[in-house]
Amino acid sequence: MLPKVELHLHLEGAAPPAFVRGLAKEKSIDISGIFDAQGGYVFTDFWHFLKVYEAATSVLQTPEDYARLTRAVLEQCAASGVVYAETFVSPDFCGGRDLGAWREYLHAIRDAASAVAVQGGPELRGIVTCIRHFGPDKARETALCAAETVGDFITGFGIAGDETSGQPKDFRWSFDCAREAGLRLTAHAGEWGGPQSIRDVLSDLGVERVGHGVRAIEDLALVDELAERGIVLEVCPGSNIALGVFPDWRKHSISELDRRGVRVTVSTDDPPFFHTTMEHEFQMLHRAFDWDDGQFARISRTALDAAFCDADTKAKIAKVLEAA
Repeated sequence: MLPKVELHLHLEGAAPPAFVRGLAKEKSIDISGIFDAQGGYVFTDFWHFLKVYEAATSVLQTPEDYARLTRAVLEQCAASGVVYAETFVSPDFCGGRDLGAWREYLHAIRDAASAVAVQGGPELRGIVTCIRHFGPDKARETALCAAETVGDFITGFGIAGDETSGQPKDFRWSFDCAREAGLRLTAHAGEWGGPQSIRDVLSDLGVERVGHGVRAIEDLALVDELAERGIVLEVCPGSNIALGVFPDWRKHSISELDRRGVRVTVSTDDPPFFHTTMEHEFQMLHRAFDWDDGQFARISRTALDAAFCDADTKAKIAKVLEAA
């Protein structure tokens, strides 16, 4: 129960199965095919996972739904000792990229997060995320929504989805738009696309963090470059293992990347889909690599240094980490 900082958490992907089933029942939506006999999410591979993810998200239809989701997700974060989190949110799912509708959804999410923080729960910030397999044109609309709502809650911009769809350079306009609006930048890469996908988001999109990035280990020159440039990797070990990027915890690249000087952090990605929590991630990393409290404290400090929040929030969270 060390205090933890999480940088890579998809809001819809963190929805508890029971929460999604409850909303589906309220709205008379049949999504029974996305659950297994035990009530958890079920999928066969990454691309099937994307379809199940979008089916689960389909029950989230109003700003109030997202407010309820935000409270449920932060409750789970707090149970694992998370004191600060950044979550990916997308106007694609919140109002169909219509700016007026997006503002309503965002207001509901932000108010719910603020209420949790006031009550002593985790601090939350939002990273507006375009969906790669939805294409560059929709990404431009998403970027404009992000640029119009940058502020104390929306602090970053990124891209998620199918890494094999299109090229990072196709989304350059969207990232330039977000950068000019003052948003910090991250991008999913190096999970399915290999080392070259990491090089591409660094050169074509100019990101300062990479979501996953774990296949950098296949190119040691790239590993050295990441270390030298101080690029932060938002590593999600449990997710990578559940989806078959690595066969087991001991063969995951996070420890070797860390040993070689890359700034790695730990997150859960879509925790209920992968049967994980931040507490579980820490436990498994301890078992696999014998990481101790000092190592985990360093990882959390790296995550806080790389967080897309303001200096006052960082100072507040730093005191919590130091006290522990």
